[in-house]
Amino acid sequence: MTTPIPYTSITAAHWQPSLGTPGEVVEGLRDIDQAIHIVLSTPKGSDPHRPEFGSDLHLYIDWPENRVTPHLVREAVDAIRRWETRVSVVRVEVLIDAPRITLRVQWRVADGVPQLTEVPFARAA
Repeated sequence: MTTPIPYTSITAAHWQPSLGTPGEVVEGLRDIDQAIHIVLSTPKGSDPHRPEFGSDLHLYIDWPENRVTPHLVREAVDAIRRWETRVSVVRVEVLIDAPRITLRVQWRVADGVPQLTEVPFARAA
């Protein structure tokens, strides 16, 4: 997903600590990729300082496969539009391989180069 770099090598205006790699950061397109991942995998209401941050994707994870796709797409697009304004969503694809659901989000920044972020979710057993 991301290629972390040490804090001492930060050159970009947009960066954040790398998830799961203490002392490392992601910047540029990797920063945006990680930000989208964070937005989509954070349930609304779980951040006490920003209760509206995140998405409602978690509400639909255990819905029947024949009904869940449009809800997941809508929630993903709405959350990215609200919380990651540096990008525009090109396409959201829902991949269901029970018990896993993966959202494949294609997005682009101002330069128009399409990028891809995958966010996996596990359904309840």
